[in-house]
Amino acid sequence: MNLEYEFTYHATLKEPVNVGPGPYGNRLVFEVTGGQAEGKRIKGKLLTGGGDWLLVGPDGWGRLDVRGQFLTDDGASIYVSYYGVLEMNEKVQSATTGGKGTDYGDQYFRTNPRFETGDPRYAWLNQTLFVAEGRVLTGPAVEYKVYRVT
Repeated sequence: MNLEYEFTYHATLKEPVNVGPGPYGNRLVFEVTGGQAEGKRIKGKLLTGGGDWLLVGPDGWGRLDVRGQFLTDDGASIYVSYYGVLEMNEKVQSATTGGKGTDYGDQYFRTNPRFETGDPRYAWLNQTLFVAEGRVLTGPAVEYKVYRVT
């Protein structure tokens, strides 16, 4: 089993809605406002209407629950959803409160994106497993390197 780099995408986000501490941790809701995707086989934009329902637990880790959609430059619509984990260390906390962004190695930030499309040109997405590594950008924004599991 190997990982093959597929594409990178970044998502711009609205400031989070802080639902507040509840029985499972502190819930933050980030709405996606746009973004870009670029790789050898996928190039396009991230559309509005998606979001991340981040749950920060008392253990200092964020659990991601994300949904979004891409529109490729050649007109295909692609839905993405994923769960993941984010180490809410000092660099991440600084980046999310107006500091500079993080590098990929600054925190453990991993996801398992699942793509869906009805476009036959991208049908390979429907039958492929992916993993991604993330980082926090200023904005607020995030960026992911997506890898195909071969």
